[in-house]
Amino acid sequence: MADTMQFDLVSPERKLASLQAESVSIPGTDGDMVAMPNHEPLVTTLRPGYVTVVAGAETTEYLVTGGFAEISAEGVTVLAENALPKGEVTKEILEEFHNIAKADLEAATEHQNAAAARRVAEHHELLIRHAI
Repeated sequence: MADTMQFDLVSPERKLASLQAESVSIPGTDGDMVAMPNHEPLVTTLRPGYVTVVAGAETTEYLVTGGFAEISAEGVTVLAENALPKGEVTKEILEEFHNIAKADLEAATEHQNAAAARRVAEHHELLIRHAI
């Protein structure tokens, strides 16, 4: 059994990470999950939150606003709508993402309304967490 797996995180703007990791915590739409080496194959959508990567003695966090994660026995690939290392996250950036989510809610059709409202709430939660 391998002790590590490949982890890759990319956003439309840049590749943020490509490294060997022991575990990756993912904010899945249906709940948080932790991927480890030899994980069963799975594809999940992401909700706004933090991806946490444990690699040796280092733990690194990345903010994602949504996207997809593909998990396999060999690794995890996260394709994020937007992603930033936690150290680059500011209140202003979180407010911008929250405002985008609110605008999306205003433009949502009846069919999209519940998902858009949930997304606004998730971005609001990130703002609160950042202030703490």
